[in-house]
Amino acid sequence: METFNYLSVLLSIVIGLAIAQVLQGLRGLILARVKVRLYLPTVIWTGIALLLAIQAWWASFGLHTRANWTFWTFIVIVLQAISVYMVAALVLPDVTEDAVDLRDHYFTHRSWFFGAVLATIIFSAAKELVLRGHLPSRINGKFHVIFSLMAIAAAITCREWFHKLLAPAVGLLLLLYIALLYSRL
Repeated sequence: METFNYLSVLLSIVIGLAIAQVLQGLRGLILARVKVRLYLPTVIWTGIALLLAIQAWWASFGLHTRANWTFWTFIVIVLQAISVYMVAALVLPDVTEDAVDLRDHYFTHRSWFFGAVLATIIFSAAKELVLRGHLPSRINGKFHVIFSLMAIAAAITCREWFHKLLAPAVGLLLLLYIALLYSRL
């Protein structure tokens, strides 16, 4: 068995759990729809969380040609997958018998959610460093900085208008990022 095939099993499980987490959250909202108060930024971030997990899985295929693996290299890659999972786990509330208010959930867990987003970006940059010996370069590096600044601002800002603008802006930027850097294997 090639090394990457062996190591990719754990990555696949964690990222697969992230995708399942988002899908289960959406299922819960659908089943409890009469008790759910929607909030557009949460809905958009749910799509972003799903797309982020899918993109992480897609990008991980690029590691299949790597021959030399160290424990520390693998740990950074696993930490990125774990942070992607945490984004997926925090984006939607667990649906209970009570009414679900997505706006309340969003602002109650905002700092943790955007902390997980920031961790994903940091571990993505760290992955570049351990794999290639340098931080993300050119356009990839610029996107990392932009996404990091947005995550930090979102974690510390309580203003609703900011979050209503941020969610679609990040969604569009993420689509642009994927189109520019990851549209092909």
